[in-house]
Amino acid sequence: MPELMENILNHLSNESYSLYSCALVSRHWCKMSIPTLWRDPFSFNQKPMFISRYFSFLSDDDKFILNECGITVDFPNTLFNYAKFLKVLDLSLLDDKVQEWIDSQIINLQKHISKYDIFNLLFKLFIESGAILTKLDVHLTDVIIESEVFYSLGRNNLFFSRLQDISVEVATELFGIGEAITLLRILARNTTKINTLKLNILNNESLMYRAVANIIKSQNQLKRFDLICETELHKEFYCIVSALESQRKSLQEIKIWNCDYSAEFEVLMKCENLKVVRIIDCFEEKKLLNILNTSLYNINTLEISSYAINAPDIMQILERSGLLLQRLKVYSEDHEICSQSILLDTLITFCPNIMYLYISYVKFSSQLLKLINCLQKLQFLTLVWINDGSEEEMKERVMQLAKLLPQSLQYLNLGDIWVNSHIDILLNHCEAPLKKLLFSINYDNDYEKTIDALIRFCIRKKSLNDVNVSRYVNKTTYVFRFRISSVSNTNWKRVQKDLEGFVNLVPYESIVVDC
Repeated sequence: MPELMENILNHLSNESYSLYSCALVSRHWCKMSIPTLWRDPFSFNQKPMFISRYFSFLSDDDKFILNECGITVDFPNTLFNYAKFLKVLDLSLLDDKVQEWIDSQIINLQKHISKYDIFNLLFKLFIESGAILTKLDVHLTDVIIESEVFYSLGRNNLFFSRLQDISVEVATELFGIGEAITLLRILARNTTKINTLKLNILNNESLMYRAVANIIKSQNQLKRFDLICETELHKEFYCIVSALESQRKSLQEIKIWNCDYSAEFEVLMKCENLKVVRIIDCFEEKKLLNILNTSLYNINTLEISSYAINAPDIMQILERSGLLLQRLKVYSEDHEICSQSILLDTLITFCPNIMYLYISYVKFSSQLLKLINCLQKLQFLTLVWINDGSEEEMKERVMQLAKLLPQSLQYLNLGDIWVNSHIDILLNHCEAPLKKLLFSINYDNDYEKTIDALIRFCIRKKSLNDVNVSRYVNKTTYVFRFRISSVSNTNWKRVQKDLEGFVNLVPYESIVVDC
């Protein structure tokens, strides 16, 4: 059935080689596979030569522009109008691929050509081909959008009409700031179906902020809003945050990153259906948390990351969320969590349904072990504990932890512990059917013992699929993750060879699970 075939191909949307193989099976498979293959071509890690295929569908006037620029490529007839299949467009990736294409053609080009010419020709082609986007990333830094593109957007309202996901980066020194504002205003007029809006602030241009605020107000049901301030702590948001009042019934998820407190955030008290809250590295975060403490009851995912966390600041949220809370990340970057006994007691008493827990830094106490024992639905666990006991005491606690890990647990991350986590003891006593495991290792003392324990666990449980290993250095230095690109080839091959046939050694990025 076509519907089933489409669903299968959608699951391969990030695997270009698999989609190419599907397209070669038969004429019918080709017709089904090609639209999926070409809906997000600029995100694939591939050579930019595919750009030439779009040129066949340029108008005669646009082909003339290419010839004037010294591009004398053939324009063969193709079976498909590839531009029409575009669903996902990242303007910065388009810009990068265009530059790569120009660099690859540099020997054949008769004249110097600006990437802006090709960028705008392709952008206009996508608009006029009948493509209808579902996702757009507007990361404009040094790109100038020409007036012909805006003219085409004015005549083709469907291009943006079904957008569901938009990311906007407001750069510090935007080369075409007027054009960017114009584009945002067009988005405000032509979009009503956006459910995810991510805003990355690197600029203090108030007109751009107001254009984004108008995008928020024009949506029927905005469900997720991310506000990220990368350059400095922002306090003035020019009505962007207060515009969320128009989405108070639909907004379900919010992320606030590196922002200063503003009275605008009080609008969150009116967002009655918020279920996911992420507050990361914000100044005066206690004021933000006070807003949430007094108004939110239905939180199922809470992420709090800060230089230092004071547990009483989040007690009310945890108590109010209670049985609904399923995912919790409490990340104190450089200091032990203050009043952690209150935090642990609250979780034990009110939040037994947690399935994802990330907690650092906490003492490896009997109270922590009691919490783990209470979380019988726990599937994902990341612990960063403080070694506050003797060597023998730590071994005993690790053994107790291993025995208390619930049968529901699939993912265990101990890789951020800077001291010996006694992973061999944990694996020897663990009965949880782990599928993914992250830990650190000391090459000087514990390598053989740890690898042997890992292999025995694999043989005994037959559940572990993937593992990532960090390189333990010493008690005060950073733990370097095992990534193929950042460790010596010798060390990587050593671990890989020792684990071959038992478990897959994989890079950190492909195994880590975020909240």
